[in-house]
Order: sequence, then structure tokens, then C-alpha cells
Amino acid sequence: MTFRRGIYRHSKTGNLYRVIGTAWYSETLEEFALYEALYKNKTSKLWIRPLAMFLEEVEIDHARVPRFRFLKNE
Repeated sequence: MTFRRGIYRHSKTGNLYRVIGTAWYSETLEEFALYEALYKNKTSKLWIRPLAMFLEEVEIDHARVPRFRFLKNE
């Protein structure tokens, strides 16, 4: 899966997110996806996740699917 900015849907919850870009952890230089929740979320509007985890496939209903599915550019 190619990582790019835009709107994504979380495959398990169906929630929408706007990917802002990538960020790096200064101590290890691990790359993270930086994204914004596009739904009402009382915990936080901005989230980070290791890029490898953002791009990985997960099993839902006995099928392997992307954790986040790209929908469109902004």
C-alpha cells in the first residue's frame, strides 16, 4: 500500500480520518502516520500510529484487508 495524504476509512470501525503526513520520533527515528479524526471524538482530534502499523493488513470477518483504506485526495 502506498502512503499518501488524503481521506481514509478505518476498516474495522468505518470512521473517517484525514492523513496530514508523517512524523519521526526523535530518539529512534521511527516513522509515524499523523492523522486527524473526522468524527466527534472526545479523546483527541489528532492521532499518530507507527507507519508500518497504519499500512498493515488486518483480519476482519476472515478476510485480510488494509487497516486503513484510502478513499480520496483532498
